[in-house]
Amino acid sequence: MDNAKNFYINGAWVAPSAPSDFDVINPSNEEVCATISLGSEADTNAAVSAARAAFDAWSQTSKDERIALLKRLSEVYSDRAEEMAQAISLEMGAPQDLARVQQVGAGSWHMGGFLKALESFEFTRMFTDTEATLYEPIGVCALITPWNWPMNQIVLKAVPAMAVGCAMVLKPSEIAPLSGILFAEFVHEAGFPAGVFNMVNGDGPGVGSQLSAHPEVDMVSFTGSSRAGKLISVAAADTLKRVSLELGGKGANIIFADAEEKAVKNGVIRCFRNTGQSCNAPTRMLVEKSRYEEAVEQATEMANKTTVGPASEEGRHIGPLVSQMQFDKVQGLIEQGIKEGARLVAGGSGRPENLNRGYYCRPTVFADVTPEMEIYKQEIFGPVLSIMPFEDEAHAIALANDTPYGLTNYIQTEDQEKRRRVARRLRSGMVETNGAGFAQGSPFGGYKQSGNGREGGVFGLEEFCEVKAVSGWNS
Repeated sequence: MDNAKNFYINGAWVAPSAPSDFDVINPSNEEVCATISLGSEADTNAAVSAARAAFDAWSQTSKDERIALLKRLSEVYSDRAEEMAQAISLEMGAPQDLARVQQVGAGSWHMGGFLKALESFEFTRMFTDTEATLYEPIGVCALITPWNWPMNQIVLKAVPAMAVGCAMVLKPSEIAPLSGILFAEFVHEAGFPAGVFNMVNGDGPGVGSQLSAHPEVDMVSFTGSSRAGKLISVAAADTLKRVSLELGGKGANIIFADAEEKAVKNGVIRCFRNTGQSCNAPTRMLVEKSRYEEAVEQATEMANKTTVGPASEEGRHIGPLVSQMQFDKVQGLIEQGIKEGARLVAGGSGRPENLNRGYYCRPTVFADVTPEMEIYKQEIFGPVLSIMPFEDEAHAIALANDTPYGLTNYIQTEDQEKRRRVARRLRSGMVETNGAGFAQGSPFGGYKQSGNGREGGVFGLEEFCEVKAVSGWNS
C-alpha cells in the first residue's frame, strides 16, 4: 500500500512530521503485514488546521453539491470494494465471505441510507409561521473509529459529517488502519475539496487524546470501549465540545418457551459472528426453564460445528481474534469462567487443535452462568456464549437489565404482545425480535454505559448538526 506511512491532510498525502513506525500484524499468522506511521501533535494540529480552514466554504455548499460528491464516493467505494475486502480481511482477520458481504457491505448499506435521508432532509424548518429552526453543521469533527467493523464505523461517521457540511479528521484504529487509508484514497478520488476530510494514523494516548482535547475541534465521535469513552469525555470537558459515543455491550438474548425451533441455533451463530467481536453481539442467552436443557444441547452442538480458520480462506467459518492482547483477554475470561464454576459444554481455553499459530479461539459455550460471574458481567469480545435459565417474564427482564451496558437486546417469542411488552421494559437502545433485522437508516446507539447519541440515517445527520432558532424569518 503506497500511502501506508503517509497521512491525508488538506487534500494531499503527506509524510509525518516526526516518523514513528508501527507494525500492523496479520492476526491469521502473527506476521507483519504492513507498517504505518503514528502521528505526532504537529500532524494532529496540521490536520485540524486544514479542516478548520475548509469548513467555512464547505458548510455553505448546497445540499445538491454534497449529494453529487457523496454519490461519486459511493461509486468509487463500489468499484474498489474488493480492495477494501482484502484490506479488512488482512488487518483484522475477517474471513473472505464476511469481509466482502458484511464488512464492506455495511459501508455500502449505510452510505445508501444516508443518501436517502439527505435527499429529504430539511436544513430549514418552520417552527411557526414566522420563526425558523435551522440545522447547521457543528464544525470540525474528530472521528475516532475501532478495528472490529472498520467500514461500518468510518462510514457511519464520515458520511453524515460530510453530508451536513462538517469538516473532519479521521483517526482509524492503529491495529486495523489499512481500510481507513483506503477510504481516504476513495474520498480523494471522489473529488472532495481539500481539507474537508483529513486522516492521521495514531494511537489513543497520542492522536486520539490530542483530538479529544483540541480547542479547534467542535465534536468528537468515538466508537470503542466504555473505558476509552470515559477518558475521551474527560479530555473533551475543558472545551465543552460535543461527544458522541458508541461503546460496549453485553446483549441478552431472551428465548421464551414458544420461540421458533431455530432460535438457539441462530443465537449461537449471531454471537460468534465476526469471531464474537461485535458490541451488539447476543452474548448472554437467557432461556425459559422448560426449554433450558434442550437449548444447552443445541448450543453445544452448534458450537462444536463452528469451524475456525485463516481469514484468507473461503467458506463459512470464523477467523482469528484481532490481536495478541485480545487473545489474552478472551483466554483469561474463559479460564475465569471455568474457575468460577460455570459449566463448560463446548470449547474452552487454548487454540483449536489444528491451529498452532494465529490468534484463534475455540468457540466456547458456558451453561449455568450466574450473575456474580465475570463472564456474565464483562464484555468478552470473543466467541464465548453464556447460557442461563429464567423462571418467567419478570425474571428474564431483570436478568437482561442487570448490566451497566444497554446497546442491543434480543427477544424470541411467537407471542406478539409479549414481544412488545418485554421490548418496552428492556433498557437498551435497540431490541431485535425474532431475528428481524433493522431497516436502513434505523438509529444505532445505546443506553447507560453503551454510550450516547445515535448513528444512521436521519438520526446520524442530526447528530452532526447544531440547531438554531431564528425569529422573524417570514416577517
